Amino acid sequence: MITMNRFLGGSALAGGQMKLLAGPVLIIMILSMMILPLPPFVLDLFFTFNITLSVMVLLVSMFTTKPLEFAAFPAVLLFSTLLRLSLNVASTRVILMHGHEGEDAAGRVVEAFAEFLVGGNFAVGMVVFIILVVINFMVITKGSERIAEVGARFVLDAMPGKQMAIDADLNAGLINEKEARKRREEIGQEADFFGSMDGASKFVRGDAIAGIMIMIINIIGGLVIGVGQHSLDFGSAAHTYTLLTIGDGLVAQIPALVISTAAGVTVSRVRTEQDVGQQLLSQLFTNPKVLYLAGGVMGLLGIVPGMPTLVFLLFTAMLCGMAWWLSHRTPTEEKKEVRDAVANATKAPENVEASWKDVSIIEPLSLEIGYRLITLVDKNQGNELLNRIRNVRKKFAQEIGFLPPVVHIKDDLNLTPQGYRISLNGVEKGEGEAWPGEWLAIDPGGVVGSVDGRTTEDPAFGLPATWVSEKEQNRAQLLGYTVVDASTVIATHLNDLMRRHAGDLLGRTETQALLDRVSEAAPELVKDVVPKPITLDILMQILKNLLREEVPIRDMRTLLETLAVHSAQTKDPNELTVVVRAALGGAITQYWFGSDKTLNVIGLDGQLEHILSQAMQNGSALEPGLADMLIERAEAAVETQQNAGEPIVLIVPPLLRPLLAHFLLRRIPQLGILSQAEIPDDRIVRYATIIGSH
Repeated sequence: MITMNRFLGGSALAGGQMKLLAGPVLIIMILSMMILPLPPFVLDLFFTFNITLSVMVLLVSMFTTKPLEFAAFPAVLLFSTLLRLSLNVASTRVILMHGHEGEDAAGRVVEAFAEFLVGGNFAVGMVVFIILVVINFMVITKGSERIAEVGARFVLDAMPGKQMAIDADLNAGLINEKEARKRREEIGQEADFFGSMDGASKFVRGDAIAGIMIMIINIIGGLVIGVGQHSLDFGSAAHTYTLLTIGDGLVAQIPALVISTAAGVTVSRVRTEQDVGQQLLSQLFTNPKVLYLAGGVMGLLGIVPGMPTLVFLLFTAMLCGMAWWLSHRTPTEEKKEVRDAVANATKAPENVEASWKDVSIIEPLSLEIGYRLITLVDKNQGNELLNRIRNVRKKFAQEIGFLPPVVHIKDDLNLTPQGYRISLNGVEKGEGEAWPGEWLAIDPGGVVGSVDGRTTEDPAFGLPATWVSEKEQNRAQLLGYTVVDASTVIATHLNDLMRRHAGDLLGRTETQALLDRVSEAAPELVKDVVPKPITLDILMQILKNLLREEVPIRDMRTLLETLAVHSAQTKDPNELTVVVRAALGGAITQYWFGSDKTLNVIGLDGQLEHILSQAMQNGSALEPGLADMLIERAEAAVETQQNAGEPIVLIVPPLLRPLLAHFLLRRIPQLGILSQAEIPDDRIVRYATIIGSH
């Protein structure tokens, strides 16, 4: 048994080594034929091998159902072309050296093609050879080359969409990472295949041109050698050498024609589960009406005077008979086909039964784009949008304090070609348009002229804007416009929505990951707060409250220390949020005002403060008239503050901040509402705008 295992292992190893040596041995053999003289019998063997190889390649191409099943075809095309050329060189040597000895001087295969196929008539042989070369060069090879070129172009254009579809299936859980990797490899291999076929087709064209030149050189060289060296008369030399040259050319060109046909079959097929033969039979001979009409046309041609009536009527009978058989098949046969189709559809019930894999998971953050924007996420064109989105996520994590979810990008044909849509947890939060190759000139106020282009609004902030061409870009900048490209427009809009909805992006997963990150620096602090006395859910709700009011949560150490001190008094997330805001007052103030020592803010007049305080103490809602007045005055104050270029911040007494934040932020989301307790002692508050009751 051990001996047998060693023998089998040695055989497998030897087989693997033979496969590794096959390529180098073939190249050495081809080069040797160009250099070393070969006897006629060896030439017969190689010519026969060349014909066999071409037939095998044609059959393989006929029985494949998709091009990648014969991915080695470009290499086979190259090697077969080199083999034919080296055989031409070897046979040319033999013909010129021994052609005067007779028509079998170059071997029996060349003699057979020269005598049998063209009847020993070198003029007929030359015409047939030229026709074969023209068919191969002008029809088959040129068509195959064009199909391969167009196929490669379309495959490359479709690659981004296919890759995004794979990513979408992967993100939705329809496929696993292994299947996704396999599909990506298939897409890359398909592009490589058509690109290789485009280049390999040029070898066949060159082979056809070389065949004509070799034939001319052989005929002229044979005449010179036969008449000058072997004292043959011109007629005998012309007959002998030309006939041998024609036979040699036909031996090479017929396999070349077969290989070219195989190339055309491979690149021109439409990808289905059927091979070429099945496609032809299933699509040409299945409609009785077509067969009846074709038979009628052939019958009419057959009765035209001078036409070979018997032949045409024979084909008429065949077509009409086949049509009659198709249209009069028994119900039993049809029922059997239906049963077979049903059986094939139901033989694997696990493929059609609903399962949890059919439930798609909604992505927390997604970006859907029109097909013109696919170029912005194409790896071959720089990944411009993807790089900007990565920077947006990184900046968000640094400034807000947690890592947002990955942005899942997918194309959507329901959108306009240049349109995009941003969704959070499956709910649309924003949409807009971005024109690749153009620039968005945004009017920030104070521009000194106008620009030519497509008028629109900045999707992030609603400012007046114009899409301009690249030629207008520099002029727009000189006029005072803020000019950004299409990728920046989308990334800026995404960044704005992420900041405004940061609370919705934070979930249990992100909260736990944030705690794990803090645990690396302060493990004991985290243990003292979570899960006791504060649960993960309460902590998550506090963080959400802060984020919804645009408070960064970068200072987790201060936040957790505050919760550790005050969690004994209350577990209410809203009350704990007020305490945490006071502790984070310095960070909040810096977020809104930077390093300014004097804070020009919006305030409430004394009478309005008194009215709101009474409403809050009584536990009653704001009266409709008071609520409308408050919104109107607040909007006017925001506009005044904006025009003055000051931060849009309202500072109120601590007791009023929760009420006003709940009431105003839903209507004026850009407004920041701080309590007086959150302002550090080293800052000076100046009420630049007052919201009054009158």
